[in-house]
Amino acid sequence: MAKLFKPLETERLIGKPDEAVHLSISDKLTDEQWQAIIHNDAAYDGQFFYAVKTTNIFCRPSCKSRPPNKLNIGLFQTAEQALSANYRPCKRCKPTGQRLPDHEWVASVTAYIELNYMEHVTLNLLADISHGSPYHLHRTFKKVKGMTPVAYIQQIRIGHAQQQLISTKKGIAEIGQSVGLPNTPYFITLFKKKTGSTPGDYRQLQLQLIKEASENGQHP
Repeated sequence: MAKLFKPLETERLIGKPDEAVHLSISDKLTDEQWQAIIHNDAAYDGQFFYAVKTTNIFCRPSCKSRPPNKLNIGLFQTAEQALSANYRPCKRCKPTGQRLPDHEWVASVTAYIELNYMEHVTLNLLADISHGSPYHLHRTFKKVKGMTPVAYIQQIRIGHAQQQLISTKKGIAEIGQSVGLPNTPYFITLFKKKTGSTPGDYRQLQLQLIKEASENGQHP
C-alpha cells in the first residue's frame, strides 16, 4: 500500500508582517543607506535597521549576510518598531542583542520552503535567506524538525505531487516540473522511494480506491 505524504501546511510566522502597520522611517531607501547596507558599514548601526520583506528578517546595516534585493527592503528607526511589525531578528547580526530561538528560525525557513518548493531550493540558498551558515542550518533544522532541510523539501514536493496525481489529469513530467523536480527519471525514482510506488501506479491505485468508495456510498 502506498504511503501518503500530505503536504505540510505553511507554518505561519507569529504575526505575519503587515504592510498596513509597516513603521518605515522613509518611503524610499536612500543611496546612502543602501551603500551602508551593501558595505556592512558599522558606523550606521543604531541609526536605522533594515527588514527584508521576502524573509521576514531584520538586520543591522553592518550585517554580513548576502545583500538583499533593494526592492524588498523596509526601514525602521528602532529594533522595537521592526519587532512590532512582526519581523524576526537576524540570527547572524542579532539586531536586538539577543539570540533568535532555534524554533523561530526554523519556522521562517519552513515557511519559505512551503512558498517556494517549486523553485530551485538548496541548502545554501536557505542559509543565505535565513542569514546563517549551511552547516548550522542543517544541524539546527534536523534538531527541531527531526529531518534535514533537503528531506523536508522532498517531503513537501512529493506531497504536492500526490495531490496533483489524484486531482488533475496532468502528465507525470508536468507534475514533476510543477513541484520543483524537472528531471522526470529522478522524480519517478524519488517518488517511489518516498511512497513505495511509481507516480503512475500511485495515481491508478488512488483513483481506483476513490471509485470504489464512491460506488459504496463512502467518502474517499
